[in-house]
Amino acid sequence: MNSLTLLQVAWVALRVNLLRSILTMLGIIIGVAAVIIMLALGAGARYDVDQQIKSLGGNVFVVFARGRFMGGAREASGSSQGLTEMDAQAIEQQIPEVNVATPTLRASGQLIYGNLNWAPEIHGVDNKIYTAQSWELAEGRSFSDTELASAGRVAVIGQTVKRELFGAADALGQTVRVNKMPVTVIGVLKGKGQNTQGNDQDDLIFMPLDTVRKRIAGMTLSSPKAVRSIIVQVTDERDMSIVEQQLDSLLRQRLRISDNQSGFSIRNLAEMVETRSQTMQIFNGLLAAVASVSLLVGGIGIMNIMLVSVTERTREIGLRMAVGAEPRIILKQFLVEAVLLCAMGGLIGLTLAVAVSLGLEHFAGFTAIIQPQVVVMSLGFSCLIGVFFGYYPATKAARMQPIEALRFE
Repeated sequence: MNSLTLLQVAWVALRVNLLRSILTMLGIIIGVAAVIIMLALGAGARYDVDQQIKSLGGNVFVVFARGRFMGGAREASGSSQGLTEMDAQAIEQQIPEVNVATPTLRASGQLIYGNLNWAPEIHGVDNKIYTAQSWELAEGRSFSDTELASAGRVAVIGQTVKRELFGAADALGQTVRVNKMPVTVIGVLKGKGQNTQGNDQDDLIFMPLDTVRKRIAGMTLSSPKAVRSIIVQVTDERDMSIVEQQLDSLLRQRLRISDNQSGFSIRNLAEMVETRSQTMQIFNGLLAAVASVSLLVGGIGIMNIMLVSVTERTREIGLRMAVGAEPRIILKQFLVEAVLLCAMGGLIGLTLAVAVSLGLEHFAGFTAIIQPQVVVMSLGFSCLIGVFFGYYPATKAARMQPIEALRFE
């Protein structure tokens, strides 16, 4: 019997007990589908993390101002020892590995245009923010030197703000009120979408740093150049650990803070996102490991059914041997049946996994990426299960004695 004949015989044998064959394949179907889905979600999570790191600008530190303790009392974070624009300049000038350092100031406020209003995040920035966090303009322009120096009433808005206030209309040149102050829109940012925490990165408005500090934040700061944070972009990611140490040392020196005091905090955004990704990958790995147990359970089911099939077809086996079939042919026949059963289950499981992954992307908003190597691995593993768990029943059938098999009732 050649391979084609063996496949035909195996197909006929499975069709004779179609319902039993389908029920036997359920373990393989569920196992293959679950493993592919879990690994697809893990790959999607890694892709989201890569996109998030790119949207942050990559190789980014954020230095936050903190309150300072003196005499047991906590001063406000905007005290005389807080961060200033000069600290950002010092970081950029004195740490060679730093590409750009830009001061920022965040505030809250209401934007009003006509009878519409919206409450985005308001960021006081300079033009270095575009480099530091990889922002690009979709239309319009950035701030001029005069606007930055004179606290100009101008703004660059994100895509979400544009959509909510202007819809399909042109936003450039329009005047909106920010906390009752008229502000002219001079630019619109390109969209970045949501980050890995589900926050909308496009729901913001950029304004000159002095504009936010003097006209919107309404803060009483001891220093006219005080800021709440400094975004630092490192030229080469391999220098991140070195730059972090230099940042800490430089700022302690400038703010006159000893090692046991905490006047600021340094956060590595890429590291934070990557840590979250690793946690998700571990969780998905555990789920995939649990899902793979279904494959083993399915394999045991295959062995059970093949043993039942061998018992039911004992007289058929005896007849084949009586007319000249060798034990190796009988062995191949039952092995092919087991592998065919698992392969069909694997293909159905793959189809189910693709359907579920598309559904999760469309309805739940997950990113699921089915990688070709995962598909090949899952289908190959399901076929190996057919060989492994089908070998014992096939061997049992091949070792039968023709006379005893023909006399079996």
